[in-house]
Amino acid sequence: MEHFDTIHDSPSHIYYSALPLSPSSSWLHKCYSAELSLKVNVVKGLPAEWGACSRTVLLDCYTITLSYWNNTIAVESGGGDIIILDAITGRQMAVLSEHISWVRSVAFSSDGRSLVSGSEDRTVKLWDMQTGGAIKTFCGHTDWVNSVAISVDCSRIVSGSSDDTICLWDIQTGECLYTIKQQHTVSHVSFSPICPQHIISISNSKVWHWNDNDHNIPPSYDGTHIAFSPNHTQFTLCDGKDVTVQKSDSGAVVAKFSVANGRTQYCCFSPDGKLVAAAADNIAYVWKITSSDPYPIETFIGHTDRIKSLVFSSPSTLVSASHDKSIKFWQISTLSTDQVVTNPESTSLYSPPIISVSLQTRAGIATSSDANGVIKIWNISTGICKTSFKTPSADAQNWFKRDAKLLDGRLIATWCDSVTINIWDIGKGEHLKTLITSGCDDLRISGDGFKIFSLGGGYIEAWSMWMWEFLGRAKVELNGGQYLDSLCIDGSRVWIHSDCSSAQEGWEFGTSGSSPIPFNPSTGRPHLDFIGSASQWTDGPCWIKDTVTGKNIFQLSGRYAKPKDIQWDGQYLVAGYESGEVLILDFHHTYSW
Repeated sequence: MEHFDTIHDSPSHIYYSALPLSPSSSWLHKCYSAELSLKVNVVKGLPAEWGACSRTVLLDCYTITLSYWNNTIAVESGGGDIIILDAITGRQMAVLSEHISWVRSVAFSSDGRSLVSGSEDRTVKLWDMQTGGAIKTFCGHTDWVNSVAISVDCSRIVSGSSDDTICLWDIQTGECLYTIKQQHTVSHVSFSPICPQHIISISNSKVWHWNDNDHNIPPSYDGTHIAFSPNHTQFTLCDGKDVTVQKSDSGAVVAKFSVANGRTQYCCFSPDGKLVAAAADNIAYVWKITSSDPYPIETFIGHTDRIKSLVFSSPSTLVSASHDKSIKFWQISTLSTDQVVTNPESTSLYSPPIISVSLQTRAGIATSSDANGVIKIWNISTGICKTSFKTPSADAQNWFKRDAKLLDGRLIATWCDSVTINIWDIGKGEHLKTLITSGCDDLRISGDGFKIFSLGGGYIEAWSMWMWEFLGRAKVELNGGQYLDSLCIDGSRVWIHSDCSSAQEGWEFGTSGSSPIPFNPSTGRPHLDFIGSASQWTDGPCWIKDTVTGKNIFQLSGRYAKPKDIQWDGQYLVAGYESGEVLILDFHHTYSW
């Protein structure tokens, strides 16, 4: 990851640089010891362990603030620019440039579609993350805007300024709903996660709480920064050398830590609520708070100037932005994000076959499900497995088909036996629903996550995902083993193929109570397709072709010619194999529309 750019541009560096130069205790050395034996003897001074810092992104200017959402980082870069980075690779994805002076605060909306920023140019801007353009500019402050936040329902923005005021803005109208006057510069504002209508501010190293009538609610606390746990039951405060964790309802102190040097400036919780991180000058500290005796587990040293912002991008990755013009990604070695239940088969050289794959390009991820019931989430830019989950059934190998998608931050898994479909919230371990079908040989969650399609018993059926309403049933006329076309399943349309012929059917499902409508299956599909549309059943090489021009674009050959399941969105293709491998292809440079 430290040399991601080099490896991305020249993958051969993995073999003639990364392998021989990796630490002597690393997995690479243990796995490739025979191949490396000659090279290791001539490489001197190898470190024994990997360093804690896995990635450093250098910027042109000092950094003041950063915000994180779903593998995306927004960071100001001086001169009014906001840089959007991939949180896995650190690569720059976009630059937002409309402020005319330094940006002092950025914050993503809860759905990641918008970004709000506050600047020394005294304005607040709302950005569309799909287009990169500014949607609205909010004017009214008479001095620097130091902090901004957007409400959970994306209807309001709060901003704090050096003009000693807090402003609450209506996003739709752009009007200031009311102004709260404080006696000193407002350094931090946020919406209360406990009472979303309330506002929390920090001014003159004191934390204030304001209700929706702009009246102060006691008690107040001493601190330079405040952060709430994911479940909102605790908050942490920075105050001088001390970091305290307190209960949200009573204010009782749960844990208290002190730093060796400097003053704490910034603090945050990990996504799972188990860790608290704080920055003091150029050092970042991490404490574990879930045990009866909370204790420090990491001290990250590497920045050469003050750390101005911290955020967890995963339970085991901390990201820091510093005045030394760099962003660093730190790996917390004592944690594991792999939630798969350990079993003796986990050390096998052979992985279980992949049953299904799902592609979510907008979120930057793909998911796979294998024959042992393990679901993995992959970053499509790097091919790195972010996390994995063991599904709850002990009879996983008897499931005929399954699908999984990350929907509204929840990993939802579905699987079927002969006549039932089970839906689970994997993260919570919660069974959501059991659906009864006419027969289930194949099933899919629609691309938008609003519908479930099932094929079996000669019928195609559909349900709404969250309301669980039955949306209709249609008789399928194809013979010879039908299956759902995983290459193209959108919100309401579904394509059906026969594995023994090139015959196709298309059905569109509307709302509850309306009958499914057949449509011409040759319409609405991407015009890049697999030859024969059933490559998993063909022998020899498999070509991906342009169905309009007839040109062959890309060839899958050897063991990769017969994927068990495929999804394709016009740029990315993800395929799962009997070998347990998941193949991700990016056609951006291979084929241009």
